[in-house]
Amino acid sequence: MKIAPTKDNVQKLALDAKAENERFFKQLKKKPPKNLDEVVQSLHEEAFAAFDCLTCANCCSSISPMISDKDVERLTKPLRLKPSQIIGQYMHLDEEHDYVFNQAPCPFLMSDNCCAVYEYRPKACREYPHTDRRRFSQLLNLTLKNCEICPIVFMVVEGLKVRLP
Repeated sequence: MKIAPTKDNVQKLALDAKAENERFFKQLKKKPPKNLDEVVQSLHEEAFAAFDCLTCANCCSSISPMISDKDVERLTKPLRLKPSQIIGQYMHLDEEHDYVFNQAPCPFLMSDNCCAVYEYRPKACREYPHTDRRRFSQLLNLTLKNCEICPIVFMVVEGLKVRLP
């Protein structure tokens, strides 16, 4: 029986499976199955039913989303700050010239792993872990990285290796 991924062991499990996952993803890139999105969507739903993100929050505690101008504008409501103040206080430009948070964990991650600005969170946070997006074959590199952070992504990838020929 395989070990279930948790906040504490997902990175080790992903690193142990990395070479196998890279080979598998290389095959998927060459010839994505026609039903890939449907299989991934099904695995996504199963993983979210089995895992509670509030027990983990690895995404919020270890990586920063890319933050768009629209995201900054949305954050003005709960923070009651001007966009320039939000950028100055919470963000910087990374090497790819995208806004990201100054710190990890996220400045809005609360002690119960809930988000203080949940209704106004950045688009990248809303879409994470990206396992329910169409054209999943275009996200394979990102998915491979996210395997080390998110137990749900790890479960989806493990499920793909079982369900796809």
